[in-house]
Amino acid sequence: MAAQRTLNPKVERSTRSRAAILHKTFSISFMNNEHYYTTNPTSSSDMQKITSRILGREYSFWTDHGVFSRDHVDPGTIELIKAIDFSNASTILDLGCGYGVIGIVTAFNMPLAALYMSDPNQRAIELSIKNAELNKVSNVMILEGAGFTAFPDQQFDMIITNPPIRTGNALVFELIRESAKRLNNNGRLYLVARKKQGAETFKKIMGEDLSDITQVGQGSGGYRVYVGTKRS
Repeated sequence: MAAQRTLNPKVERSTRSRAAILHKTFSISFMNNEHYYTTNPTSSSDMQKITSRILGREYSFWTDHGVFSRDHVDPGTIELIKAIDFSNASTILDLGCGYGVIGIVTAFNMPLAALYMSDPNQRAIELSIKNAELNKVSNVMILEGAGFTAFPDQQFDMIITNPPIRTGNALVFELIRESAKRLNNNGRLYLVARKKQGAETFKKIMGEDLSDITQVGQGSGGYRVYVGTKRS
């Protein structure tokens, strides 16, 4: 494997993520009175380690209450990772990283790239940092923040997201549109969603500002993976 690019994973709370409108959106409850996009989960911590074989390699992840897909790696995440073209990108964002699966697997497969990872959930960010260390990837920067607030001035060659569907379409639309603004020319946005949860609608929104919208993956349960490219 090529020499790995080294960044400094750390937690940095962005005051921008406390904006009232975003806080209200991310505090929607749907399970145990707490949403996995809640900024500060109040559910009791009970960490556990899970393993998952992804792209032929065994990965381990610490998970906890109050984060998305605690007991196993979400199948949509697996389908998304399988569809990624790990080439021609030096700055990559895992948008809404949860406990870090997408960013960590991408960092392992692209050791010369700089992986940026963000999530508004403080517990998820702390787990992502532990999991980057656990899986021995160092080319990552992990910060807490809603949407793009963690990296306000950074442009990306690739943005990858398994978006927070349960927060509602309005937020997902906003993330897609903002992603288009934050991509470099010829940059790519990868997104996964289930058909019954609006995958085709999200594809249509991607097409507003991106070109060559293509389905590059699908899985049981109705998962669809799309990629769009920014053209000048």
